[in-house]
Amino acid sequence: MDSLSKLENQSIYILREAFHKFDHLAMLWSIGKDSTVLLWLARKAFFGHVPFPLVHVDTTYKIPSMIEYRDRLVREWKLQLVVGKNEPVLVSGVTYPDGKATRVECCGTLKKDALKQVLDQHHFTGVIVGVRRDEEPTRAKERYFSPRDKNMEWNVEDQPPELWDQFKTDFKKGTHIRIHPLLHWTELNVWEYIERENIPVIPLYFANGQDERYRSLGCAPCTFPIKSKARTVREIVEELRQTRTPERSGRAQDKESEDAFEKLRRDGYM
Repeated sequence: MDSLSKLENQSIYILREAFHKFDHLAMLWSIGKDSTVLLWLARKAFFGHVPFPLVHVDTTYKIPSMIEYRDRLVREWKLQLVVGKNEPVLVSGVTYPDGKATRVECCGTLKKDALKQVLDQHHFTGVIVGVRRDEEPTRAKERYFSPRDKNMEWNVEDQPPELWDQFKTDFKKGTHIRIHPLLHWTELNVWEYIERENIPVIPLYFANGQDERYRSLGCAPCTFPIKSKARTVREIVEELRQTRTPERSGRAQDKESEDAFEKLRRDGYM
């Protein structure tokens, strides 16, 4: 079995374990490459059907083509989509684009708080998320089945051991569970799999006429393209084999303070 098939099998195993062990599951879908690969794997795991809702936290500051792509796949793949927004904060204008919050504060209210609101509203007790250990140092501390308290807060010093594919899935009542089926993948693995499976991804990932493309996608005011001539999935794969630039180098909020991202994740951010 080749390496991509081994990665795929492990992820499908984790998805099926989560569906078997936990009630009221949802999957986060950011519309980016990782969560779309995760969606593809879920469709494979359950024979073309995704048996849980997708949750998209809409800050209203996404690049418009991302929302168009989201809505098209929802129609074509017959997906159940739940959209969460922090309407009070959006109405108040206390956001980074309005100049009344820092980037990190804006992520906290429009992403973290909006996620908690939608999970509480729909009583989701477990969330499947497409994070990878290699993407960002804080994520390297995650487990495949990662417990949070009722406020979604993460105690990074108190995580269950996961040895020899033995996962803890029995948690006390009121625990919120994050499931990470892509934890063992790399950015290169993701693009190699997209190429092998011919997965439709948003065109923003490919170089435009100015030789720029997005390597990581987020809100428009805080996400910037990189210089690149990669116009196909194959060219992206070859570029990644050569680059030493961090994947999230175009995400401005990561640079706002040294420990900003870890604080956000401890408080419940993706």
